Amino acid sequence: MKVLVINAGSSSLKYQLIDMETEQMIAKGICEKVGFAGQIDGKTADGRKFFYEVPLKNHTEAFIEVKKVLTQGDCKVIDNLSEIAAVGHRVVQGGSLFQKSVLINDEVIKGIESLCDLAPLHNPAHIQGIKACFEVFGPDVPEIAVFDNAFHSTMPEEAYTFPIPYEYTEKYQIRRYGFHGTSHRFVSARCAEVMNKPIEELKIVTCHLGNGSSITAVKGGKVIDTSMGLTPLDGFEMGTRCGAVDPSAILFLMEKEGWDTKTASDVLNKKSGYLGVSGVSSDDRDLLKAIDEGNERAALARKILKYQVRKVIGSYVAAMDGVDAIVFTGGIGENTFDLRDDVCSNLTYLGIDIDHEYNKTLIKGKEGEISTPASKVKVFVLPTNEELAIARDTKEIAESL
Repeated sequence: MKVLVINAGSSSLKYQLIDMETEQMIAKGICEKVGFAGQIDGKTADGRKFFYEVPLKNHTEAFIEVKKVLTQGDCKVIDNLSEIAAVGHRVVQGGSLFQKSVLINDEVIKGIESLCDLAPLHNPAHIQGIKACFEVFGPDVPEIAVFDNAFHSTMPEEAYTFPIPYEYTEKYQIRRYGFHGTSHRFVSARCAEVMNKPIEELKIVTCHLGNGSSITAVKGGKVIDTSMGLTPLDGFEMGTRCGAVDPSAILFLMEKEGWDTKTASDVLNKKSGYLGVSGVSSDDRDLLKAIDEGNERAALARKILKYQVRKVIGSYVAAMDGVDAIVFTGGIGENTFDLRDDVCSNLTYLGIDIDHEYNKTLIKGKEGEISTPASKVKVFVLPTNEELAIARDTKEIAESL
């Protein structure tokens, strides 16, 4: 079975075609600048690459272009779309409506649309992608929605309820939802597999660190807390997001600077974090270069992240009354060995001991355990694969029809 995984953004459409017999990527790419200029960039598993500019008025035209690169030309990987058995869509916000992956129908689309206020940048784009996919593939190819927050639906009410007047919680569905759930589910399951233990017996802290970052406490295979909240803005410092700050600081700035809510949202989501503190970039690699050149603000931005990561880990150890394993994943988690070293070196009270030299070797997709045999807590670097997790759910539901 071949499954096509789709992640539609407001002006982009990422795709990955996966052979579910081997669980290997066949081809992947991204359509960008959808709605205006348009371009597509991709590659196949055997190393063929392509990039070209093409007008893409909407997501339907983007899907048509994906069809072309998959079935025609020098980077062709299938003869026609009939070889694709099902399509899996990443959907950021499923609210309380969707607590697991589902077959998409009109009711599901309406449900996703009803949650647009909770994810105004993401859900409308996902709907566009879903509808465009139906236009290109037709109604006979099963399409499955895999929700980013579904894994977090097991959180107890004391973890997901914000202590605001309860009438607003009920009226506007304001609560902690969490995100990156597909990634946290994938790496926590992989952690149990590597440890050769049932996940039901483990307490795991998974750290998905990248331009967007979140940390999750997984106890017995179920999420009991996660750092992102109503939106992906909550938690700790990210590439351009501030994470958790004193709400009164925001109110103060709104009054002093004359910000409206849109301006405040823009500052907190797009101009803060690494970028806001350093004044250099939202990319960890750029900050490392700036630090080498003596930039103290870049150094401070990275110190903040290291400090906040270990603080959140510590709070989740307390929430679970212990921890068996800590996992680092995501672009920064998988590649920035000095961050892993710093975090673990400041968690010695847990009995953590890591192999500092081996830790340096685990980059660019390498998987391994960086804790030593003497360590009381296992520490792993486990590359995430959200596309494969989506494809697995898609395959399971499609085969059950």
